[in-house]
Amino acid sequence: MRNLILGAVLALLLVAIGTVIAANLGMLPTTANSDSPRWERRFAMGALDAAVERHAPRVSNPLPKTDENMIDGMKLYTMNCAVCHGGLDQKPATLAHSLYPPAPQVIMHPMDDPEWRTFYVIRTGARYTGMPAWDKALSEQEIWKVSAFLSNLNKLSPGVQDYWKKASGVAPPTASDEQHDHAHHDDADHQHADHEHDEH
Repeated sequence: MRNLILGAVLALLLVAIGTVIAANLGMLPTTANSDSPRWERRFAMGALDAAVERHAPRVSNPLPKTDENMIDGMKLYTMNCAVCHGGLDQKPATLAHSLYPPAPQVIMHPMDDPEWRTFYVIRTGARYTGMPAWDKALSEQEIWKVSAFLSNLNKLSPGVQDYWKKASGVAPPTASDEQHDHAHHDDADHQHADHEHDEH
């Protein structure tokens, strides 16, 4: 048993040393204009989810969900986030596939995360994704406004929905749109998995 443990430790050490050597020799890929493998996206998202669950404080948004605050959040999102995550017109962002991995399109595919989680990710950013930490550029109140807007995209009041439509010419997503979107993605995932299975 002791030899088995020592062998495993030695193997891990060799892998780590090999990775460092490969990196210093420029052998590891560093380009962002290529598609990330499915396994890598799942691994990265799993690591991010686990880190947020472990470190993010479960705090409530101190700001009320008034139309004014939600519209402020919409404006802040449009000015700072839309170039990567998609605008109110519900079209893919200009830089959607220029980041590695691609930035999630949160308007086309609304998130179902609680506000505390969204707030934490916006405030602290995410390493190796191109997602910056916004705590040096936006105030805490501004981050909460964006978080509330993103976490309630399909539950906006009629007044905020009307502002959205006037600003973009497109109606905001609704709860029924989200259900349809989830069903569409589930079907797409099954088809993709079947295709991979057939190839093997």
